[in-house]
Amino acid sequence: MVLIPGGVFMLGSDAEDAWPAERPAHLVKVDRFWIDETEVTNAQFRAFVEATGYLTTAERTPDWEELKKQVPPGTPKPPDEVLVAGSLVFTPPSGTDAARGIEQWWTWTPGASWRHPQGPGSSIAGKDDHPVVHVSWEDAAAYATWAGKRLPSEAEWEVAARGGLSGMTFVWGATPYSESAPQCNAWQGVFPTSNLATDRFDRSSPVRSFPANGYGLHDMAGNVWEWCSDWYRADAYAKSIREAGGKAVENPKGPPDASGAWNPNSPGVPERVIRGGSFLCHPSYCSSYRPSARRGNTPDTSTEHQGFRCAWDPTMPPPRSR
Repeated sequence: MVLIPGGVFMLGSDAEDAWPAERPAHLVKVDRFWIDETEVTNAQFRAFVEATGYLTTAERTPDWEELKKQVPPGTPKPPDEVLVAGSLVFTPPSGTDAARGIEQWWTWTPGASWRHPQGPGSSIAGKDDHPVVHVSWEDAAAYATWAGKRLPSEAEWEVAARGGLSGMTFVWGATPYSESAPQCNAWQGVFPTSNLATDRFDRSSPVRSFPANGYGLHDMAGNVWEWCSDWYRADAYAKSIREAGGKAVENPKGPPDASGAWNPNSPGVPERVIRGGSFLCHPSYCSSYRPSARRGNTPDTSTEHQGFRCAWDPTMPPPRSR
C-alpha cells in the first residue's frame, strides 16, 4: 500500500468538459491514509475466495424480492428461467445497433463471473495480474473486510488519483489523452464498434501496465472502474459545501445511508460511487479516466469493467499480510 499524505485538496472540476456531478470544484481536508498500489487482482481475490468460500453476487441466483426494489412498482416477476446467476458482459454492437444506445453494448450473460469474464468457456487462466472484475460493491466490501481494510471514500480516491497534481485534468497532467500513444488503458478507435487496441489491450490489462502517478499508484485512470465506499448523490458537492459553511469539507463520506443517495438518471434506486473509468472510455462518449469524473451504480451490480482497490488508516487494526 502507498501512504497518501493528509492535507487540504481541491476536489471536483469546473472545467468545460466536467459533468454536473463533478461541480463545483471545492476544498476538502482529508486525513492521511494508505491505499493499494494497484487494483485488486484475480490472484488476490482468489486467495480471499479460497480462504472463505465466498460466492460473489454474479455467482448467486438473483433474489426477486431484492430486484423488485430497483424497478417501477408493479413490474411483473420475470420467468424463473431468466432469474439465473450471471453478469453483464461488453458486446461490441454492429454499426447500426450502436445508435440504439447503451443497452446494445451490454449482454446479460448467464455464467459470467470473475472466473469467467466473458461467460462460460472464458477463463482467467494466465491473468492472475489482471484486475478482478464482475464484482459488486457487496463483493468488494466483503474482500476489504477480510483483508483488514476498507473501500476508500470517493474524496480519498480522487486525492490519491491526482497524485499531487492539483487542478490538473488528468492523473498524468494537462496533456490530453492520446489515442496514438495512450497514457492509460482506454478505447482507441470508433466507440463502441471498433477498438484498434493501440495500447495492446482490447479489454482489461495487467496492473502496472502503464506508468504510475505522482504517488506511485497504477491504473487510477482507465482499466476498470473502482468502487468507493460512498453512496452516490449527484449533487453531493453542492450539498456538502452548503453544510460546511464556506470552510473546507472535512473527510467527506457522502450520504450516511441509502436514503440520501440520489441519481436523477435512475430516481429511487440507491447507488454507490464508482471512479476512474475503464477500458471502454473514449473521448467521444466517456472521458471518465479524468480523476474528477464520478458515477454511481447499484451495489449488487457487476460488470466486465468494474473492480476495486482498498484503503486503510491508522484507526484500523493492521491489515492482513498478503
